[in-house]
Amino acid sequence: MFKKLDILILRSFIGPFFATFSIAVFVFTLQFFWLYLDDMVGKGLNMMILLKLIGYVIVHWVPLALPLSMLLSGIMTFGNLGESFEIVAIKSAGISLLRFMRPLIITASGISLIAFIFLNFFIPVAELKLETLKHDIILKQPAFDIKEGVFYNKLRGFVIKIGKKEKDDSTIRNVVIFEGNNSIQDNLITAESGVMRITKDKKFLEFVLYNGWRYQEKGIPNSMNTDYIRMGFKQYSKLLDLSSLEMGKTNEEGLERNPKMLSIRQIDYTLDSLIKSNKELRKKFDKNIDTSFRFVHNKIEFPKTIKDKKIVRAKKFDDLIPDSLKFTVYQNSIIHNNLAIESLHNITTDLKTKSDSLRIHEIEWHKRFTYSFACLVLFLIGAPLGSIIRKGGLGTPMVFAIIFFAIFYLLNTFGEKLAKENVMSAFAGIWLSIFVLLPVAFFLIFKAMRDSQLFNNEFYFRLFRKIKSIIANFRAIP
Repeated sequence: MFKKLDILILRSFIGPFFATFSIAVFVFTLQFFWLYLDDMVGKGLNMMILLKLIGYVIVHWVPLALPLSMLLSGIMTFGNLGESFEIVAIKSAGISLLRFMRPLIITASGISLIAFIFLNFFIPVAELKLETLKHDIILKQPAFDIKEGVFYNKLRGFVIKIGKKEKDDSTIRNVVIFEGNNSIQDNLITAESGVMRITKDKKFLEFVLYNGWRYQEKGIPNSMNTDYIRMGFKQYSKLLDLSSLEMGKTNEEGLERNPKMLSIRQIDYTLDSLIKSNKELRKKFDKNIDTSFRFVHNKIEFPKTIKDKKIVRAKKFDDLIPDSLKFTVYQNSIIHNNLAIESLHNITTDLKTKSDSLRIHEIEWHKRFTYSFACLVLFLIGAPLGSIIRKGGLGTPMVFAIIFFAIFYLLNTFGEKLAKENVMSAFAGIWLSIFVLLPVAFFLIFKAMRDSQLFNNEFYFRLFRKIKSIIANFRAIP
């Protein structure tokens, strides 16, 4: 009997699972093409490139589609069984809800394991191939990536903003090109219109601009002593080097350093290197402070000096320096302090960069586990929820699935953002959604096992009427 029940529940689950998984993957994949569809149509991309792009995008969204499909299929399966009173018949035979759920709990655990293997071995490769393909498309047609009204900074040393692109993706309006040469002096080009195209050798992005201005600063780098030049033009040509977008072997190897494209083992190895590097930088920082600012650790006691044949204790450092040497001493001290500050600033910047990289790697490490474990948690929410609401089909289950998945996605997004900003640890931020939803799952299972009327309108109507009666009796007391 139990084997027949197990087969019944598995057959009831398999159909909704594959249907909802396919729908979820399709909807998520559309998000990508909604963003880039206008830029892809009519741009000379052959069918093979489009099929590869679709395939990589589908793989990219699988980790997010699996938890949603587990949630929705769980609600649909138990909702259908509850609507046809099969769950009532099974419970009346003395079989508990947990025993009835057991084959699906095992199945959900297996899917979670498959999701982890997929996240750890297949997703990094797919992410690498997707980014490589996107860069190849961008190199062939940069307008694919440059959006209207958005600052584009993927070309090294330049930031581009285009107010409007015509349908040919070559004619552009309201162009701003920002050249970042160094930290203080920058050049800027603005134009009313222009043409954007790739040179024949595919090495440069050429802008032919019309009716604009070029603003330029000239002078010593890192100095405020500069000359400001403004030049108007009717036509102006500017070449931007595309080498930073080339996707040869070297750049693909560079992309592999991205934590999204690493397995758990590779992330562990990188984390060890980053932790050691951070410790060395902190030691270097402390050593520089000790060397450059020794007075921080020493108590200074000014010695006595002879002035007008009287012994006078110096009150400040200036009293110990002859007037003829004061200017030289001051200049040398300013130079020494500036060098020390610049050295410490460089170390601090490097330390912050490595700390941010360490945090991002930790986040990606935890995400491999949370997205796979979320499959089981969301199923444990969906199954008892379907048993409680007792509604099959796509209507009511879809509403509840969207609500709980939105909670999961928002908590996951907020937690990741807080972890990246170092407000929370990587562990707390990435596991935040699981910590919140797991008690909800246990609560719903508890209610479902006791035939809770949690979503029964009549239950709330009777409860409200009872509360209203109690309040009326309380007011009647003199």
